Amino acid sequence: MALLQVSNIRKQLPGAELLRGISFTQQMLQRVAITGETGSGKSTLLKIIAGLVQADDGVVVFDGKKVRGPLEKLMPGHKGIGYLSQHYELLNNYTVADLLSHPNLLSPREADGLYDVCRISHLLQRRTDQLSGGEKQRIALARILITSPKLLLLDEPFSNLDLIHKSILKAVIEDIGTRLHVTCILTSHDPLDTLSWADEILVMQNGRLIQQGTPQQVYRNPVNEYTAGLTGSYNIISPSLAKNIPSLQALETDGRNILVRPENVTLAATVGGFNATVEKVIFWGSTYELEVLFNGETLRIKTTERHFKQGDVVQLSVLPEDVWLV
Repeated sequence: MALLQVSNIRKQLPGAELLRGISFTQQMLQRVAITGETGSGKSTLLKIIAGLVQADDGVVVFDGKKVRGPLEKLMPGHKGIGYLSQHYELLNNYTVADLLSHPNLLSPREADGLYDVCRISHLLQRRTDQLSGGEKQRIALARILITSPKLLLLDEPFSNLDLIHKSILKAVIEDIGTRLHVTCILTSHDPLDTLSWADEILVMQNGRLIQQGTPQQVYRNPVNEYTAGLTGSYNIISPSLAKNIPSLQALETDGRNILVRPENVTLAATVGGFNATVEKVIFWGSTYELEVLFNGETLRIKTTERHFKQGDVVQLSVLPEDVWLV
């Protein structure tokens, strides 16, 4: 039996339909990421799953029990489900140890293990006004985990974090699953936060679930340009431009555009290749991105080669199996 079953969840406000029949299931320890642009309904969905917002229709079942909304019970929330808002707050003028002592029902050994997982053991004697934003977030996370939830809901946990604290939090979330055996759902609009972590990705747009699949499926076969953009950069090749690319001339497009990822436009002198002119070279650290001009249209290419400059003529190739139609 699935740990979580979300069935036909709907939520409407005056003049706005926030959720339009969302359904999915999650297994124990399956890592689910929900992605979508701001206003797509991600946060509302998490709050309904947590029992903090009342759905207008549909049912959430967690660990065999229905999750009731705030109109159905006195105290909002559901036992066994922890929810960390992107707008978390900590009380001022408390030490971290004092702040964590109130909800703590764990043994000292269990608590020490939890603090180690959250990377906060060295912060216990500090006051909350002496913490950075990333440290405060991990303290708030520890307060939730002290209640021993089976399911943890993280709403945009990486927003407003610098790369150092984001890296620490990613390691914490990894350990929450592997060491504490807590199942997680997180929301994010950054592909770097979801593709490398999730077992399953749900893509939301205007309150609808428009695609669901593994990170590889969502990245390599997006259902539309919106999904493609949420999971990374891409090129659009018009049907007329495709007729000038030998390897794509036989592709039946039915008038649709062709999408291809920058890493799948390769720099190679091969049969079926085509020439383009480098317009711009962008350095991204481990890779370079070339913007090249071909028949009046711009394409982006990823490469580790560093010797290109503006005005260079390069030969490119695109394989039909690396493109999709939208």
